[in-house]
Amino acid sequence: MSDKGKRRTFFTVLAIFIGIASMLLLSSFSGGSNDDEKGKLRLEKVKAATSKNTKTCLVCHENSQPGIVESWRQSTHAEKGVGCFECHGANASDPDAFDHFGSSVSVIVSPKDCGKCHAKEAKEFLASYHAKAGEVLGSLDNYLGEVVEGISASVSGCQQCHGSKVEVNADKTFSAETWPNFGIGRINPDGTSGSCSACHSRHDFSLKQVRTPDTCGKCHVGPDHPQIEIYNESKHGIAFKTHQEEMNMDSEDWVVGEDYTAAPTCATCHMGATENQPSTHDVGTRLSWNIRAAISFKTKNSDEKRKEMKDVCLTCHKPNYINNFYKQYDSGIELYNEKFAKPAKEILNRLKKAGKIDPTPFNEKIEWTYFYLWHHEGRRARNGLAMLGPDYVQWHGFYEIAERFYLELISEAEELMPGVTKDILAKPEHKWLKSGMSKEEREKVIDYYSKRYGKGE
Repeated sequence: MSDKGKRRTFFTVLAIFIGIASMLLLSSFSGGSNDDEKGKLRLEKVKAATSKNTKTCLVCHENSQPGIVESWRQSTHAEKGVGCFECHGANASDPDAFDHFGSSVSVIVSPKDCGKCHAKEAKEFLASYHAKAGEVLGSLDNYLGEVVEGISASVSGCQQCHGSKVEVNADKTFSAETWPNFGIGRINPDGTSGSCSACHSRHDFSLKQVRTPDTCGKCHVGPDHPQIEIYNESKHGIAFKTHQEEMNMDSEDWVVGEDYTAAPTCATCHMGATENQPSTHDVGTRLSWNIRAAISFKTKNSDEKRKEMKDVCLTCHKPNYINNFYKQYDSGIELYNEKFAKPAKEILNRLKKAGKIDPTPFNEKIEWTYFYLWHHEGRRARNGLAMLGPDYVQWHGFYEIAERFYLELISEAEELMPGVTKDILAKPEHKWLKSGMSKEEREKVIDYYSKRYGKGE
């Protein structure tokens, strides 16, 4: 090809390229993208659906709280005509109701309010462990937070997950010791327990957000209940991170096996719908063990609850796999109960009966030792068993349980009351502590390390 032909070809290609680029650039500035059109249509739907009372609210709140208003506009509530007044409108006789420019409103939207439209969900939620989480206010944990640590630690710590009892001042404002609070077991001024917005963050109430494990991880985290850390370690958590874009998280029905198959989230196992059962807002309805207590026990109707959880598992796993998992899980719980939890509790009871420990909790070292054993290490091990987190079963779990039991609890108990643990340590599972390893066992271990790492290492 001649130089002239080459130049003609070059300029032809360049012109085509510039033309395509120009069209793309113009479309991005012309407001003609699909997302922009969808946004306009959505806004028109919101405007058409909004009630007169809510439009009155928006006149001021669009300027004073534009973030809240825009968040609401992105919600299904907005499209359905459920706005400010539909949720916050109140009877003048309500304990927390106040006059707001001629309208009676309340700040707190309780499960009772949500239940006007979401009756099934509210009923299930109010029957759940979540709604009863505020009962911690009368527990040993709360004594630890409010008395031993101090009230401010409890207000900004424990109560932000478990919930406060919201107190209404004479001027209809809320006490700073009880509000703001979105703890899931919050005790509301209208007498109901629970906070839907603990999970369904207002004002967009995104399905995608509420189904992500991070929403649960806001509270289910830390040294005594590290469910989010365990989930992230598990094969389930790894699969979710790898395939998150395939999860169809904003689907209205979100049935595992139909709407998504890539991975389970917390919501899948504890609340989600399957082909055989509907979704539920009672997070305990599939839990066959109570693994929060000092000594684990089977829950009421545990066989039926396990059957419902297995139904979720069957979406991805074969029956033999599931049955064997539960055998391992049960075995681990029984190990915790029989080898450590029950003996530890018995030792504490003997000391109390003998007057070696006084009635005031947490004023003696052995009480802290026992608390760590079941409340921290014990819960970690049991949650690891339940959620496929091997590191939490072993190094964050049973290893630390054993160390706490043998090297602290036993020695502290013997110091307070010599001989108090003698019969317990005589049991076969504890005899290793006194009898030690046999010569053959020691040689076997030495041989292992010698072959694996070399002599002298």
